[in-house]
Amino acid sequence: MQVDYQLIIVGAGPAGLTAGLYAARGRVKALLIEKGAVGGQVLITDWVDNYPAFAEGISGFELVEKMTAHVDRFDLERKFTTVSGLELQGPVKTIFMENGEQLTCQSIVLCTGARPNTLNVPGEKELTGQGVSYCATCDGPFYRGQEIAVVGGGDTAIQEALHLTKFATKVTVIHRRDKLRATKILQEKAFANEQIDFLWNAQLKEIEGDENGVSQLHVAFNNGSTTTLPVTGVFVLIGLVPNNDILPLDQLETDKAGFIVTDAEMQTSLPGVYAAGDIRSKNFRQIVNAAGEGANAELSAEQYLASLEQ
Repeated sequence: MQVDYQLIIVGAGPAGLTAGLYAARGRVKALLIEKGAVGGQVLITDWVDNYPAFAEGISGFELVEKMTAHVDRFDLERKFTTVSGLELQGPVKTIFMENGEQLTCQSIVLCTGARPNTLNVPGEKELTGQGVSYCATCDGPFYRGQEIAVVGGGDTAIQEALHLTKFATKVTVIHRRDKLRATKILQEKAFANEQIDFLWNAQLKEIEGDENGVSQLHVAFNNGSTTTLPVTGVFVLIGLVPNNDILPLDQLETDKAGFIVTDAEMQTSLPGVYAAGDIRSKNFRQIVNAAGEGANAELSAEQYLASLEQ
């Protein structure tokens, strides 16, 4: 069949970059498409302390630089453009660009990622990476011996609040309702933990701080009263939103939140279509497993391409 590429990778976060690296090294005719800056959410991660081989830690920006340089060493073709839509059914996959261009390929790896739900309150955007975080596993160790807050009341928020007590001396959970949505066993653990306090019927209204980080939170209660909470960090844990706007959701199997369902080898419900990184339906979203999934997806795509030749 006549196509532009054997493989196209959509999204250039850790999953997409790793898939691209494996494709370039495997001499696959591949293209990596990214609409903006390479790196995804890693670019807004101030410091990465849990990526193997960087014993002293590394800034998110520098980690992306190194990943990109590694890809460029093998001359992977990259294109900066905005994808407007995809046709994934059948042996030829078509990628539609906003500028009217169309590209075809035999296989595709979707690495479009996800983004955290935000509160959109004053100070949140400005202090992201400087005391405002969306990942307790990533940033918890930076708050040893400090007092911090968690916004949310679901499983993720309470699970992460419990995790943060390994580092912080006090964790205050800010929840807009008068009871948690988390499972009972997580609630029991949280209520039994003396390091966790709760502000019920409360909403975070403003985050204060400067170049040194967060200094205090302004919280409003449903009865109209307010309070100021002195903390050095706040974790906003109110869920993730999949970046699936360009995906043909009528063609792909997704979970109820809109994340792509795959098997263990990153195969989606469509032949020749793979997904890796935060766009996948899964429990854990870390840089290291995104990179591993990117490698797995590309190797699966290579097997699929080989089967077409046979």
